[in-house]
This record gives sequence, C-alpha cells and structure tokens, in this order.
Amino acid sequence: MIGAVRERTLTPVSEADLSRMLRIRHFEKALLRLFEQGRLNGTTHTCLGQEHVPVAVSALLRPKDHVFSNHRGHGHFLARYDEPHALLAEITGREGALCNGVGGSQHIYHERFLSTGVQGESLPVAVGVALRHRRTGDGIACAYIGDGTWGEGSVYEALNMAQLWGAPLLVVVEHNRIAQSTPTTAQLAGSIAGRCAGFGVLHHRVESVDVNVVRAELAPLVERVRADKRPAVFEVSVHRAGPHSKGDDTRTAAELAEAAAGDWYAHYARDFPAQVAALEEIERAFIDAAVENVLARPLSEWS
Repeated sequence: MIGAVRERTLTPVSEADLSRMLRIRHFEKALLRLFEQGRLNGTTHTCLGQEHVPVAVSALLRPKDHVFSNHRGHGHFLARYDEPHALLAEITGREGALCNGVGGSQHIYHERFLSTGVQGESLPVAVGVALRHRRTGDGIACAYIGDGTWGEGSVYEALNMAQLWGAPLLVVVEHNRIAQSTPTTAQLAGSIAGRCAGFGVLHHRVESVDVNVVRAELAPLVERVRADKRPAVFEVSVHRAGPHSKGDDTRTAAELAEAAAGDWYAHYARDFPAQVAALEEIERAFIDAAVENVLARPLSEWS
C-alpha cells in the first residue's frame, strides 16, 4: 500500500506552474458552488488535491501526444489546454462548449484529448493510439487512471498487449487511496508495482506534492517510453481533498484531516505564503469572471 505523502520543504515553484494549479483548483471549487446553487445538471467529479499531477505531466508532453482522461479529468484538460471557458461551457451546456454540451463533465473530445467516465475504458483505446504512434514515430499516448481502476480487467489486457506489441504508452496512476467510497486497502491485493512486474512493465512511484519533484522523476520515464517504444506506469501518491462527486464523502473525520494535511495546497501555502496569496487572488478573480461570462451565454445547440 502506498504511504502518506512525506512532509518536506518544497522546491521553489515557477509562477506558471503555481498559477495553473490554482486556476484548476478554483475552477473545481466554482463547479461545486454551482451545484450547490442548483445551476448545473448531471454530475461532476473534482480533482481537488491532485492538481499538481497533470501540471507536472503536461510540461513533458508534446503537441502530437494523445491524452486519455477519466471521470475526474478537469485538471487533466486544463493542464493540457488553457481553455477554462470552453470546458465550463461544455459542463453547463452553453454556447462555445467543447462538444456542444453533449459530453458534459466526463466525456470530452478536443484535439488530442479524450475522456470517459467508464473505469478502465480508456486504456485499451490508448494502446491502439499508442500503436499508431509507434508506426508514425510522432508521439506517445498518456492515460490517467486511479488506483480503483486496477480492479478492471481491461487494465491488464491493455498492459499485456502494450508490452507484447511495444506500444509507447505512459500510464499515470493518481493513487488517492479510495475508489468512490471503498478504501484501496479493501479492494487492491498486492501492489501496483507488483502487478506491473507481472507483465514486465516499467514502473516508478513518487510520494511528493512538489510539482518539480514529480516532473523530475517522471521525465526519464517519458523519455524511455519515447525511445524504447514500450509502456511505463508512473504512480503518484495523492490525496483526494474533495468529495467523490459533489458532496458525497464517506470518509471519517480522521481520514478527511489526513487528506487535508496531504493536500499540495497546504504545503505550498506553508512554504510560499506570499506567492500563493498573490496568485490565488488573480486566479480566483479570473475563474469568477469566466463563470459570469459563460453563464450569460445562450444554451448550446446541437444538430
């Protein structure tokens, strides 16, 4: 079982990285407020506590790489494409939506980004796209999954095929210790590292909330995937600071306190209080303005 994120002094963070992490955070918090106000339909799953992972990953991806996301994918999209207005329009069904409001929160298609709310569904598709990249030599496929997805058989079928056929596939596992309401300790036997070893797939784990550390440890793995045309699994220890979906959180008070203490935001606010405060005010205002702008638009039309 992956352990708690260790306390440490963070390395200096760039304004670009911290701004993007805060922008994602305030986007997600805005969605939760809109749900509370009854202004959104359907469902949504925020990535609060995990924003630093896609920010670290996206800097290592190239324009022709494909990204496959999941139900908790807003941060994956916003780290890859700085288009919060378009994503919010999609979620609210307003004009300017990425998919005319048909995809909603979980099912996004935009350029080389695809997301799905079905656990494990993206990995077989990502293998197919990675094999196409192997033929053309112009990129890799990057798929984000959680620790709960390792209960899906499609994960193992995909890893088996990717290793056998030499697919340049990077699997980023955001290990947040809980699958909806089921603790990972109750549903995952062994370890993710051990399961990767069974297929001979390269695996690396990092337990840091420092965006620079996560990126530095991932960089050589990404280069191995590109150069060797083989899959690799990058497992990051994170804490889900928010609920599973909207307000449904089954964790105990002690578990919630542990998640709050392990949230990257708490660590950055502690080590860089002035920088966080200044940039947070900017990003909060930006997202508030984006919400006002998008909600003033007419409903999206799809024909």
